[in-house]
Amino acid sequence: MALSIAVDGPVGAGKSTAARELARRLGILHLDTGAMYRAVGLAALEAGVNLDDMRAIERVNESTDVSVTFEDGTQRTWLNGRDVSGVVRTPLASMAASMVSTVGGVRAVMVKRQRAIACQMGAVLDGRDIGTRVLPDAQFKFYLTASPEIRAKRRMDELRAKGDMQPFERVLTDVIERDLRDSTREIDPLRPASDAIIIDTSDMTLDEEVERMMEIMGPNVYYE
Repeated sequence: MALSIAVDGPVGAGKSTAARELARRLGILHLDTGAMYRAVGLAALEAGVNLDDMRAIERVNESTDVSVTFEDGTQRTWLNGRDVSGVVRTPLASMAASMVSTVGGVRAVMVKRQRAIACQMGAVLDGRDIGTRVLPDAQFKFYLTASPEIRAKRRMDELRAKGDMQPFERVLTDVIERDLRDSTREIDPLRPASDAIIIDTSDMTLDEEVERMMEIMGPNVYYE
């Protein structure tokens, strides 16, 4: 059975970075499921649809091909045959992803694709419903979190590294609004799985986060 590890948590909790490093140490792949929703969000933006119109989003999704490939262990996200790995990291694509991820038709398609990838190979999957919906039988489940202020600071630093100089107050507001949307949506809301290990990363370095997860999994899990 392929090793499957679920890493969930709110925006800015550091789950993607930690999941990527954990996968590297384990010698398995890392699937960033959020990038797949971002690609659908990007498709909706490019189609000019109203992001409050769920039926319009479903129509876009039905005619959209989102896929991922792995090059030297690094995920590439594709939208209708176009590499959008960099484009989907923008704040606009992030906002669109939060909107389209509330649509049942979109989630059904994404969950099916994500499960198929996980079944084919050992992988660490990160997102917001991995342990509760995508991989309810994952061998290990982690839920990373941190205070809204810490997560906003991390998100701001990430944006500024890309030349986006949004003020802290705006980023904090976006984080809080994203938390509300993700945790109150009717379909697959953000929440820790009942058997997930919750790790507060507010005062932890990346290495400390990954070491903590490795410690929990124990010495019998193969890693480099």
